[in-house]
Amino acid sequence: MTPVWFMRQAGRYMASYRAIREQHTLLDICRNPELAAQVTLQPVNEIDVDAAILFSDLLLPLEPMGIPFDFVHGEGPVIDPPVRTVSRIDSLRRFEPRESLSHVLETIRLVRTQLADRVPLIGFAGAPFTLASYAIEGGPSSTYARTKALMYGEPAAWHRLADTFATVVADYLTAQIEAGAQAVQVFDSWVGALSASDYREFALPHTQKIFTTVQSLGVPTLHFGTGTTTILSEMREAGGDVIGLDWRIPLDEGWAQVGEDRAVQGNLDPTLLLGPVERMLRGAYEVLQRAGGRPGHIFNLGHGILPSTELDHVRTLARFVHHQTS
Repeated sequence: MTPVWFMRQAGRYMASYRAIREQHTLLDICRNPELAAQVTLQPVNEIDVDAAILFSDLLLPLEPMGIPFDFVHGEGPVIDPPVRTVSRIDSLRRFEPRESLSHVLETIRLVRTQLADRVPLIGFAGAPFTLASYAIEGGPSSTYARTKALMYGEPAAWHRLADTFATVVADYLTAQIEAGAQAVQVFDSWVGALSASDYREFALPHTQKIFTTVQSLGVPTLHFGTGTTTILSEMREAGGDVIGLDWRIPLDEGWAQVGEDRAVQGNLDPTLLLGPVERMLRGAYEVLQRAGGRPGHIFNLGHGILPSTELDHVRTLARFVHHQTS
């Protein structure tokens, strides 16, 4: 049976999550292990998924590094001041995640206890390019112009910044695994902004450092990005037992680029869950047909569940995949 889980499977499309958000900010939940554990478990209790993913946020490592941020309603994360100078880059701190992010590790321990091994728990962190882009842009971007300007104009400083993030993330994921995470995913959500040659020069060595560090710890590693159809072979080289595919490439074609010796995850367009159920299930069926029943396919979306998605559609999709592949 093909395993199923969904990125952002805990979130605003669920009434149980919205009820908690009415009383708490996103960061409040992330910093409160009891609340974060409760939210992590909501989709496991309500949907037939085959994994839980830690409820947290990619940006949590920024603050202990000396990069303050907050979430602004209607805008998303805002980093103020952003990281745009060599001196600012060189002032950033490396830190001990077992101290500064102990609340995340406690969430993992709580979730593992409450799951009682019903399904495995996935931990996660952001990749150096995506974290650096947030820090430099000061928030979301459509062009990554400031990031690329620093990358091209101050390559030595860029590599110092990316290496700092790689070291921090590798330590953080190691601590998550020690706390009980049974797999870890590296999110490089924005890396599709890079060409293959730029990825190889500016991102690959740093992401590779993370996977090289954690590969000896005995848990599966997942490597996710969007808009990555032109860099799949480079992502494979950077690392990961499982490579994420988004909906922009048919699953079998993406798998051929990744290589048959790696597993793949994906790759239904999350907007299909907003339309008629029949259309959603046709899309899921095509993904499964392209996977061809080969071992190593994890069914997922090409990105996260959108907030306006109906919970029943998510339930129906998970049941359909299991029924088709049982």
